[in-house]
Amino acid sequence: MPPPTEGLSVELRQERPIPLAVRLDCRGGEVLALVGPSGSGKSTILRTIAGIYTPLHGRIDADGETWLDTATGLRRSAHQRSVGFVFQHYALFPHLSALDNVIQAMGHVPPAERRERALRLIERTNLAGLEARRPARLSGGQQQRVAVARALARDPKVLLLDEPFSAVDQVTREKLYEELAALRRDLRIPIILVTHALAEASMLADRMCILHRGSTLQADTPLAVTMRPASPLVARLVGLKNIFEAEVVGHDSDRKVTLIRWFGATLEAGRAPQFAAGARVAWSIAASHIILHRRDRPSRGERENPVAGEIVRCIPMGEMTALALRVVRGERADIFFSVPTHVAERNGLALGETASVSLLTEGIHLMPVPAAL
Repeated sequence: MPPPTEGLSVELRQERPIPLAVRLDCRGGEVLALVGPSGSGKSTILRTIAGIYTPLHGRIDADGETWLDTATGLRRSAHQRSVGFVFQHYALFPHLSALDNVIQAMGHVPPAERRERALRLIERTNLAGLEARRPARLSGGQQQRVAVARALARDPKVLLLDEPFSAVDQVTREKLYEELAALRRDLRIPIILVTHALAEASMLADRMCILHRGSTLQADTPLAVTMRPASPLVARLVGLKNIFEAEVVGHDSDRKVTLIRWFGATLEAGRAPQFAAGARVAWSIAASHIILHRRDRPSRGERENPVAGEIVRCIPMGEMTALALRVVRGERADIFFSVPTHVAERNGLALGETASVSLLTEGIHLMPVPAAL
């Protein structure tokens, strides 16, 4: 049996009743976001780490301790695991004050010390002055802070956050983002954040784990996952709209590029020697790497993978305008991107107009073609 690891290490496997093929790790002081659609297994993973659910096969190591090892029959109960859990709807005791909700999690602390320690946590989570209020008299953001204080009251080795911001308005959510970012600087424990929102994960997490139907598809930094998805499925799950197929023409070692042919156009992508000439590949590009050509002032950048077409989508959305450029009629060749609305107006962009863009080489990412793209 391998020794327990520092930080958190999780490996879960089963085919039913809930399919799981999960492998993830999170270091102390790190935030790992679990991202995926409903039913992808995010909450089940949290419940398993907390000891509320046990899979058929799995192992969980945390801070040098083994909490679960189905191969040897080891299973620590939820009470034997030092886990702080912030539930989606907080699960506070409605008949207790904010302070007493925090004290309830201090069974491991000598009774004489509980109130003072709870007051420190109340202050730490910006709840000073609200100690005596019950949950019904607290706002959603204040209830969330009580839930965080209660989770920290357990002196956890792992902190689990199950969509903790979903029940509050946008203004409160942004304040809570800042508070969590500040709080985590003082915590040297693994933090697992479950969220549906990719932007939230990108903002708060050091790494994100993309899940689909109970399986880990990719775990990396938010930038790496969005710019270099492991597959077209991951690309779709992280919200990339520009996913296509092409044929590899060849590789230019000197210029460190791979040439691909896409509907008659030859494009340069970052060098990907694992794909042989003649191979079919999938490729994606984030909207941030699509540059509109200005009609009034050409630039050198327009020579980098220039593509022209007809505007088939032009939707002003406040300060930004969403666009789609149809490169080939009747084919899956619409390129989606956005520009500032004032740029769209200055360049006369409208439905039916022609336009051209550059697809920046560093943003074109090649992937294997799945059985069905």
